[in-house]
Amino acid sequence: MSQYLHINDQNPQKRLIKQVVERLQRGEVIAYPTDSCYALGCHIGDKNAMERICRIRQMESNHHFTLVCRDLSELSLYAKVDNAAFRLMKSLTPGAYTFVLKASREVPRRLQHPKRRTIGLRVPDNVIAQAILTELNEPLMSATLSLPDADMPETEPDVIYDKLGKHLDVVIDGGHCGFDATTVIDLTEGIPQLIRQGKGATDMLELD
Repeated sequence: MSQYLHINDQNPQKRLIKQVVERLQRGEVIAYPTDSCYALGCHIGDKNAMERICRIRQMESNHHFTLVCRDLSELSLYAKVDNAAFRLMKSLTPGAYTFVLKASREVPRRLQHPKRRTIGLRVPDNVIAQAILTELNEPLMSATLSLPDADMPETEPDVIYDKLGKHLDVVIDGGHCGFDATTVIDLTEGIPQLIRQGKGATDMLELD
C-alpha cells in the first residue's frame, strides 16, 4: 500500500515535502493536489514511472504528459515560445492553465506528442505543489488523475487512497481540490487557440 501523507495546504511541513521529493527521485509515483484537481506525478527522467502512470490511467504510452513547473524560468529549456506567447503565459501563471508549446530538443521524445512534437506545460497555483517543485528544483512529469470510465477527475485524497493505494507510492492529502481540469491553450501557431475550457477563465482573452 502507498503512504498517506497529510500535508498542510497553507504551510506545508518541510520534512514531508523533502520525503516526497526523495521518493520522486527514487522513481516513485505520487498523487498530489493542484489548483484544478488531483494529479499523478513522477520524476521527469523516469521512463518506468511514466509507464506506471499510463497503466494506472489505462492510456497509451504515447499519451501527452504535462511538465509542471514552479515558474517560467526554465521555459526556454523545454519549449520554443515567442515574446507574445511568453507575455500571455506570464499573465496567466501561476494558474489553472496548460499551455501546448513546441518542444525543444532537450525534451525526451517520450514526453512529446508523437506527431506534433509538442509539450504541455503549466505552473500551478497550489502551495503544496509549489513546495514540491521548489524542493525538487526541476519540473514534475504529470497527468490529471482521471480513472478509466470516470466522468470527472478524482478529487478526494481518501478516495484516491482507497482506489489506488496498491498502485501508488505516495498519496498526499492536501484537502479538496475540485473537479475542473485545467484550461488548455495551444500556443504553437502564433495565435492562441483554445483547446479545452477548464477552470482557468478565458473571457478576458482573444482566443480562436
